[in-house]
Amino acid sequence: MKTKPYVRDKSALGYSVGVTLDRFIKSKQDDFPFASGELSQLLRDIALATKIVNREINRAGLSNIGGAFGQTNVQGEEQQNLDVIANIRFTRALSKGGEVCAIVSEEDDEVIDLQNQSGKYVVAIDPLDGSSNIDVNISIGTIFSIYRRVSPVGHPIQPEDILQKGLDQVAAGYVLFGSSTMLVYTTGNGVNGFTYEPSLGEFFLSHPNMCAPKTGTIYSINEGMTNQMDEGLKNYIQYCKEKAYSARYIGSLVADFHRNLLKGGIYIYPATQNTPNGKIRLMYEANALAFIAEQAGAVAIDGTRRILEIQPESLHQRTPLYLGSEEMVSMAESFIKEKVLNS
Repeated sequence: MKTKPYVRDKSALGYSVGVTLDRFIKSKQDDFPFASGELSQLLRDIALATKIVNREINRAGLSNIGGAFGQTNVQGEEQQNLDVIANIRFTRALSKGGEVCAIVSEEDDEVIDLQNQSGKYVVAIDPLDGSSNIDVNISIGTIFSIYRRVSPVGHPIQPEDILQKGLDQVAAGYVLFGSSTMLVYTTGNGVNGFTYEPSLGEFFLSHPNMCAPKTGTIYSINEGMTNQMDEGLKNYIQYCKEKAYSARYIGSLVADFHRNLLKGGIYIYPATQNTPNGKIRLMYEANALAFIAEQAGAVAIDGTRRILEIQPESLHQRTPLYLGSEEMVSMAESFIKEKVLNS
């Protein structure tokens, strides 16, 4: 009796790792005929800096670069060593790439004028959000916004190039440094997420066309501030408790937002008695996440106004932030408005 020799299924020897970030960016260049490849290269520059910062974060516990730097930033917050390192890495990558004329960073008091008058883009960035969590090994992130300059190329940058509404963003994204490192971004044509494969040194498309659930059962807020909140918001929190929603608050904006984007939920950092203008920075935190949220079908408001419609008046302007699933944000807004009407 003849027998057929066993041949191992070759598909069992490996698996497809998918589309790389670089290939994905190239495939989407036609969405921006005016950009001539500069925006694509800018996104690659951010991805390169992300890989370098990821390396520094992963070895922070062994290389003694955790902890406080010994200075405070313009917001009066104590800088961590990795805040400074991340700011240097992203600034260098953006300056050497040649596409950016100016940078607005959480870690710098003033606009960083790169003296690149041919640069077509302005980047607003929080190099390392939630950096105080590094020492306890909790997820942290990077948030960035990209704007097309308004003034003519070849001339010095102008204030109108910098203080643009969130509606004017051409791209925005965040990086999550957690159990895996992810880069999520939008250029106004949906939201896509890429996971870093460190042995290959590449980001691969892992979360195509990310869409936020219309509602959820997670609310993320620092309830330690409850006594400083308006009555309308207190009533909404009580409503969440009565509905048996889950309270989840990491203290890292990127991590809280990412979880709620995938699972459905609401993130709230409100105005309080101590922070009447809120605490989240409009230009390099709220605007970017609002753009991503809306592209994924979620909502971002300051309690009454759409975040993307707010005109910035200063680099480090703060705002209250209600961010997440459409129905949950709408319900929170109704509690706030009801209290205002009855007061």
